[in-house]
Amino acid sequence: MPSAPQTTFAEKTREKVQEPPKYAVILLNDNYTTFDFVVKVLVEIFKKSIPEAIKITNDVHKKGKGACGLYPREIAETKIDLVEQLSRANGYPLKCTMEKA
Repeated sequence: MPSAPQTTFAEKTREKVQEPPKYAVILLNDNYTTFDFVVKVLVEIFKKSIPEAIKITNDVHKKGKGACGLYPREIAETKIDLVEQLSRANGYPLKCTMEKA
């Protein structure tokens, strides 16, 4: 009795796409940058609402730092550069950093 021909199917494998690691962008307190300017930075650069920006600014003032959001590394670095450019252009020493989330 002849054997039936074997049919082979190519297995489809899917690679799981990993999201890039996220970094928290952190604003740091100083004794010179005004409350209003920090709110402006949060609204313009981080697209926060006014209430969100005020809450984060209060954290910066009371706790010494405030989290602005989680971003892939390149976006976090760009936002930090934008904060520092805007701060310098307005005569403020506001600093930003990032931490791996």
